[in-house]
Amino acid sequence: MARAAARHVCQSCGAAFPKWSGRCEACGAWNSIVEEAPREAAPKGLGGAAKAGGRKLEFVGLTGETGGPPRLVTGMAEFDRVCGGGLVAGSALLLGGDPGIGKSTLLLQAAARIARQAPCVYISGEEAIDQVRMRAERLGVADAPVQLASATSVRDIVASLDSADRPAVAVVDSIQTMYVDTLDSAPGTVAQVRASAQELIRLAKRRGLAVILVGHVTKEGLIAGPRVLEHMVDTVLYFEGERGHQFRILRAVKNRFGPTDEIGVFEMGESGLGEVSNPSALFLGEHSTEVAGAAVFAGIEGTRPLLVEIQALVAPSPLGTPRRAVVGWDAARLAQVLAVLEARGGLAFAGNEVYLNVAGGLRIAEPAADLAVAAALVSSLTERPMPQATVVFGEIGLSGEIRPVGHVATRLKEAAKLGFAEAWVPRSRASGRSQAKSAGAGELGIKVRELEHVRDLVIAFQDQVRTGQFVPVRRGGAPAGP
Repeated sequence: MARAAARHVCQSCGAAFPKWSGRCEACGAWNSIVEEAPREAAPKGLGGAAKAGGRKLEFVGLTGETGGPPRLVTGMAEFDRVCGGGLVAGSALLLGGDPGIGKSTLLLQAAARIARQAPCVYISGEEAIDQVRMRAERLGVADAPVQLASATSVRDIVASLDSADRPAVAVVDSIQTMYVDTLDSAPGTVAQVRASAQELIRLAKRRGLAVILVGHVTKEGLIAGPRVLEHMVDTVLYFEGERGHQFRILRAVKNRFGPTDEIGVFEMGESGLGEVSNPSALFLGEHSTEVAGAAVFAGIEGTRPLLVEIQALVAPSPLGTPRRAVVGWDAARLAQVLAVLEARGGLAFAGNEVYLNVAGGLRIAEPAADLAVAAALVSSLTERPMPQATVVFGEIGLSGEIRPVGHVATRLKEAAKLGFAEAWVPRSRASGRSQAKSAGAGELGIKVRELEHVRDLVIAFQDQVRTGQFVPVRRGGAPAGP
């Protein structure tokens, strides 16, 4: 019998090829194809004998009484919020993030909380036991009854956990260091990551324990390995944050047992990660005087209202092609807002450099931030600050109209709680009563200014100054009408 030939697998997408090449034809990645040895015996298909000996499935209807999955509350409110209320028995959770962002610190603190109420093991494939103990002492959780182990063999891990006295939670740090001895490829390859995750997930489903896997990310910010790894697990969390900021964002992008796009906010300190119960107060800038180019956006992250400051700087450019730099927002969305302000609002940004920043290192993907970004841009261009204690939210269309957004009452309540007295909101054209008034803005003590078009935004800044000090200019030099 001829020996099976080795195959070459792309480490980015998992595509297999008969020979090596510098560029993957499936995903276009360069130098991502690695040779992997074949298995000694290929898996056999189901023949007639196997089909005859199979167990018949019992089918049930859609209706019936099904209790909610029991959850294990860790005690970390921000972590439990992102998980949907706690860890579900028999589930698999994948946590990804940049190197050094604090993934191991977060999970070690969570494991220490869990171990005080249920058995918990922490298996490290990257650090020795002494290194983990040193981190525990620095975090102040050395007295927690966490069971530690340093291993990379999936066979040994499964043999240790597949017993009657199994723990309730198992943390594996990280999945890229694990290997299955039935494969000849090196740890970290697509085949090893997929096989290791499959064995650990099968163990979690069979024994009813919650498995938390740590995953490395690529330079694009995605979890290393094929996307099939994210499809195999029940929950996918990303730990985000800028190196220069002390804030960390735990974001859920997939959750079979809870809401997605939920976030938890942590603050990195000397004694580890601390929970931030009121992140809106931290993401707002503190200015002793009014500053042009700053607007406060009332956003929604999952089920949590969040107020964040958006900063813009518009300055004359000596270059033929002015720069457009964005931190914390979509660059394509900024280009769209600038085009609408020029074409529909009569403002000239063509000869200016534009810099946009979301304070605190937070990343915003909500379309409702369009109006706050536009307000910060107009404020910087005209050198006129926003009115004090004012929040802004709304979506901008290509024709210049400002579209209504959801969760208006939640946004206004958060703004009122932090002392804001005015809100610039979209005007609702579908019904006779505005969204802000329906949300009870008057009872909250917030003055509402409704905007229907980007021209209304320009006029709002004209109202802040004396007549004649600010005249918007259309492209071509002609003054713009109101």
